[in-house]
Amino acid sequence: MRMGTAYLPLHHGRAPAWLFHRMKELAREISLVIIDQFGPMEMLRRLSDPFWFQSFGCVLGFDWHSSGLTTTLCGALKEGLLGTERDSGLFIAGGKGRVSRKTPVEIEDFCDRFSVEARGLVYASKMTAKVDSAALQDGYQLYHHCFFFTKEGSWCVVQQGMNGYTGYARRYHWMGHGLGSFVCEPHSAICCDYRDKVLNMVASESEGIRQMTTQIASEHPDRIASEIQRLRNLGFPRGHEVVLGDRGERWLMKVLERTHEQQPVDFETLLSTRWVGAKTILALALISELIYGVEPSFRDPVKFSFAHGGKDGHPYPVDRENYDLSIEVIRQALSSSKVGRGEKLKAMRRLAFFESQHMPLKE
Repeated sequence: MRMGTAYLPLHHGRAPAWLFHRMKELAREISLVIIDQFGPMEMLRRLSDPFWFQSFGCVLGFDWHSSGLTTTLCGALKEGLLGTERDSGLFIAGGKGRVSRKTPVEIEDFCDRFSVEARGLVYASKMTAKVDSAALQDGYQLYHHCFFFTKEGSWCVVQQGMNGYTGYARRYHWMGHGLGSFVCEPHSAICCDYRDKVLNMVASESEGIRQMTTQIASEHPDRIASEIQRLRNLGFPRGHEVVLGDRGERWLMKVLERTHEQQPVDFETLLSTRWVGAKTILALALISELIYGVEPSFRDPVKFSFAHGGKDGHPYPVDRENYDLSIEVIRQALSSSKVGRGEKLKAMRRLAFFESQHMPLKE
């Protein structure tokens, strides 16, 4: 497993115009070389790999520890590859803040222009955001969502959330190819500074509560109204994450009435319902656990760190073969790119410095 840790404080401000312009040029050239040699599908695989993604950002000019790498790298790719879609076969939608909410419209616009089926892609965009904001409740509010896809309908997602209390970011990577389920261990990687105890409804061990919440959502509210009354008298063990807070029985009943009208057939259907969000999922998880004894998972699904983590083998060793391959792909693409010699040499030096600073120690 490729794991490690990194502390990534959020950085305010924007990349200087002169630097962002060069980032766009370099990002475009490297991406087009990779697409030309390996196809757009390989570009999706690379973007879904947090090691390669972080390496790519550092080559473009970021400090290794900058959390702003995610949003600016995606922005540079989106602007740099704009207009190349017909030849490259790679499309990029979404972005930071309000731009992220335009992702479905941007996907549909591309699909209309290039005769690509949009429905599945729009659904994938919405569900990846829904999972990381409602089914995985880890304290990070999503503020960036970038959706990459091809003419054949393959896709990947890079999105990021912010914890306003700690001032740190968490990055989520998705790869559509080979995805078995949106609601059971769906991520290709989640990058963060540390693990925590979270409500994880997409963990494999949460299968029971996914079934139970769907069942409760489909039942008539009167069937469990009397059980809800008991919530006033139930206490929580120390450290428990599922809490009702200031929500009352009336609100719970309203939730159940609305879900009953929808009659969801499974948890994914329930989660995909437009108005079902984090509070609804939390309420259903609360009822499932306190009344029916079906417990959710509190396991933090963080799998990977940013690329430099774990060089001393703690808490986990880095996958050296994958690390070397990530850097080599960028090095070859950079060598074949059409950027000027000066910019190419600077990028090569950044890559060499990044590699020397963050490669695992030899045994």
